Amino acid sequence: MSEARPLSAEYFCVSCRTPFRNHFPLDFEGRCALCRAGLRGFDAAYCYGAYEGLLRDLIHLYKYGRIKTLARPLGDLLASALPLDERFDLIAPAPLHWIRQWRRGFNQSELLAREIARRTGIPLARPLARVRHTPAQAGLSNTARRHNVAGAFRCRRGARLVAGKRILLIDDVMTTGSTGAACALALKRAGAERVALLTIARVDRRMNPSRLAPIETGGNR
Repeated sequence: MSEARPLSAEYFCVSCRTPFRNHFPLDFEGRCALCRAGLRGFDAAYCYGAYEGLLRDLIHLYKYGRIKTLARPLGDLLASALPLDERFDLIAPAPLHWIRQWRRGFNQSELLAREIARRTGIPLARPLARVRHTPAQAGLSNTARRHNVAGAFRCRRGARLVAGKRILLIDDVMTTGSTGAACALALKRAGAERVALLTIARVDRRMNPSRLAPIETGGNR
């Protein structure tokens, strides 16, 4: 785990923490175009590192190799990316559709959420449900990804517990943020005051596309 390095950049969007090579994509407040247009859904995004190398291999072993014991060390990395200056009322994992969860045997985001709840003492809730089984996101454009997961999530009946709350949404990987945005919008519609997304890793678009490892077809990020 010590070889997995935190994501670093000279320029980040102040809201979604997308890394950039220079300041030109950012406005005078430090926000990227998607955040300025209100297309993110969530209010902030945090992650530990880039989805490459050792970190990518560990996530694959955890998620597809079904090595659930990796939830604890990966939870350590996740916890280290948790902002110290934010207060949260609830932790919520990004849900899987029941078919995908049945095939995998567990929801990797929920195990990570349990680790963060255990470390912080913030209550864990499961207010979200995935109500539509969507095609894999791999190979889709940013716009197509957003359309693919639009309306795929809703708050469960009786999820009034999110109203007026500051929610920490947990997922494993952020590619374009479309899944996190769709989850956040569902929470906001149920009355959540603020939603921040926390992931272990995110795809770093600054890299040469030829060096990027292919995104797995089993995910919907």
